[in-house]
Amino acid sequence: MNRIALVLIAIAFGVACAAEPYDLLVRGGRIADGTGNPAYFADVAVRGGRIVAIGKLTGAAKETLDATGLVVAPGFIDVHTHAENVVQLPRAENFVRMGVTSLVTGNCGGSRLDVGAFLQQVEGKVSVNVATLIGHNTVRSDAMGGSFDRAPTDEELEKMKQLVERAMRDGAVGLSTGLIYLPGTFSQTEEIIELAKVAAAHDGIYASHMRNEGRNILDALSELFRIAREGGLRADVSHLKLSGRDAWGRADEVLAAIEQARADGLDVTHDQYAYTASSTSLGTLIPSSAREGGAAKFRERIDNPVEKAKIVAAMKAGRPDGYAYAMIASYPPDKSLNGKTVPEAAKLKRGSDSLDDQIEWVLEMERNGGGQGVFHSMNEDDLQKFLRHPHTMIASDSGVREINETLPHPRGYGNNARVLARYVRELKLLRLEDAIRKMTSLPATSYRLRDRGVVREGAWADLIVFDPNTVQEVATFKDPHHYATGFAHVFVNGIEVVREDEHTGALAGRALRLER
Repeated sequence: MNRIALVLIAIAFGVACAAEPYDLLVRGGRIADGTGNPAYFADVAVRGGRIVAIGKLTGAAKETLDATGLVVAPGFIDVHTHAENVVQLPRAENFVRMGVTSLVTGNCGGSRLDVGAFLQQVEGKVSVNVATLIGHNTVRSDAMGGSFDRAPTDEELEKMKQLVERAMRDGAVGLSTGLIYLPGTFSQTEEIIELAKVAAAHDGIYASHMRNEGRNILDALSELFRIAREGGLRADVSHLKLSGRDAWGRADEVLAAIEQARADGLDVTHDQYAYTASSTSLGTLIPSSAREGGAAKFRERIDNPVEKAKIVAAMKAGRPDGYAYAMIASYPPDKSLNGKTVPEAAKLKRGSDSLDDQIEWVLEMERNGGGQGVFHSMNEDDLQKFLRHPHTMIASDSGVREINETLPHPRGYGNNARVLARYVRELKLLRLEDAIRKMTSLPATSYRLRDRGVVREGAWADLIVFDPNTVQEVATFKDPHHYATGFAHVFVNGIEVVREDEHTGALAGRALRLER
């Protein structure tokens, strides 16, 4: 075949490809491309799950969407979730209906141990893309056979390293720790560094719920910096906050410490949810030493008058003002207490809301299996300073929600919408483009999620189309089970999963593995 014939074939092939209709053509929208650059008007064409053209486009499409007056942006990426339950709740409706198209789960030290099996379970079977970290607490518990207040033996540490290595080879995006939770609270920094080195060899990230988010936060940050430095990897401060009145007002100091670490050569980012209340296990109200060894050991200690007196004394010293900031979100033995503060529950169950009775009721709940709480312990001024910082990602710290089950934190339903409604539209704390960058390209870059988080040719077509004037979180602390509104269309890998605030039923998500 001569050169002229080859050229003619190539031209014919190009014409055929150009004539092939797009799967989707989004016309006339204002493109906030995820980079933080000013939004611009253009059409976006999708074929085979990817963006193939951007500009003033012509040509046929199987589906054409008029986005006039609406913003077109990359789907949001939530890097701090506890969404292992997406396997049981594959529609992930609370996430996709606030524009989230990709999740990173396995945070705070807790993950599925078999990462490969988990990623196989979600591939093409859920509505969102899913990545996972490997959890230090999960690995430690498996290697050491329980929750123990000691360092691992050489053999146990080697097994932990092997488990992290397997998870990274199977596609985990990094290592997470939860250093206020069992058994991570008993670990020494050197143990975590050894595991971080394993993740670093695969270019994984280190994401940490640090040992302290209150008055000793600088010490906790120093530990994170040391792990990043000696482990040789990127680090993310999970759900950055200042918890407790005695820590309020130190946001500038905290951010200065992080900026100094970056100036010293560390790659450190942080994520944050847009609420002044946190949510975690009610058991965290009790000293970790009292819970070491599991539920049976805990019951032995509180049944021993001498041991119990020590526990109560420690709790009084830690919270002399009581637990009015703590609301019960989920207490399976008595669902009537969901939504009550600890003093309110103590009054109902013990007839008194004294500090002694509050502590007694907290111990009694843990004896009966524990539950989840919502803790109103942060300051709005600190939240806003963290939110404005250019290295802050937006993340919900939520699992997949089942409608009307328990009384969870509203962040799982409204976090991203709240940023757009309150902090962009109402308070004008952030430019729209900057807020979108914090939810898209910044997390994609930090967690090495290739071809996600941007509107550009060749990227995966995770796209959201919304009205910035009407997008709104509806969930509240008292009434959390309401989906966000204002997201007209949400596409995952080019397939529409939300249309006019309703889930389409599509299960278009993919398993996301670390790509080096």
